[in-house]
Amino acid sequence: MTTLAIRDVIVRYGADSDETVTALDRVSLTIEPGSFVVALGASGCGKTTLLNLMAGFLRPTSGVATFDGRPIEGPSSERGVVFQHGALMPWLNVIDNVAFGLRLKGVPRRDRHQRARGILRLVGLEGMEERRIWQLSGGMRQRVGVARALTADPDVLLMDEPLGALDALTREQMQELILDIWARTKKSVFFITHGIDEAVFMASKLLVMSPRPGRVVASIDLAFGRQFTEGAKAGEVKAQPEFIVTRERVKQLVFSSRQLAEGAL
Repeated sequence: MTTLAIRDVIVRYGADSDETVTALDRVSLTIEPGSFVVALGASGCGKTTLLNLMAGFLRPTSGVATFDGRPIEGPSSERGVVFQHGALMPWLNVIDNVAFGLRLKGVPRRDRHQRARGILRLVGLEGMEERRIWQLSGGMRQRVGVARALTADPDVLLMDEPLGALDALTREQMQELILDIWARTKKSVFFITHGIDEAVFMASKLLVMSPRPGRVVASIDLAFGRQFTEGAKAGEVKAQPEFIVTRERVKQLVFSSRQLAEGAL
């Protein structure tokens, strides 16, 4: 497995206009093989810009983004993306949405459907292959989005706040599902969220980001998600005194960075 690295990256939008916005300011981080890295911060802190760099959707103004030691110069099947709203195609059924990337690669229909069925079992959607997207619940649609990203067998999953639009119960179920998939596949994950509890529960490394310009103000190693994947119940993990103390510490970091940014305006 390979390492994804961001080194001293600056991203500015509107560099040729009078309204230049610095989205990221000298950000450095490393996503080690098999890690679950979560970026947490208020809207406008550059989380999605950071993910877009990793995905190859944009280039840094300065600094470098690398994968396996090579500069990231565009999108690649090595880095699968799960979007916030799924970005699914409603005219296709579930299995054809999941197998779409393989179709673009020219994989024969029988082979790509076989691969897609295996991934649909992994995300708990076995038997739903022929359903249309509009027939699915929000949680099921997000499972389809995760399955589509996994079907290409990427080394890294990049997840852009995939649970933000879900109700509270479905969101908790999806947290557990994603952690289970992470444990089973051993893939690296970069996950964006606004949810403090979600971030503390899921991350093996939590990055707290400041409001614009986006900077990493804290990097915290955590083990609550691994406790869950090793058999502990999610409710028991979240009820631990250590979890509660960590959550409050992270909350203070988030609000302190926001207050500092507001004071600089």
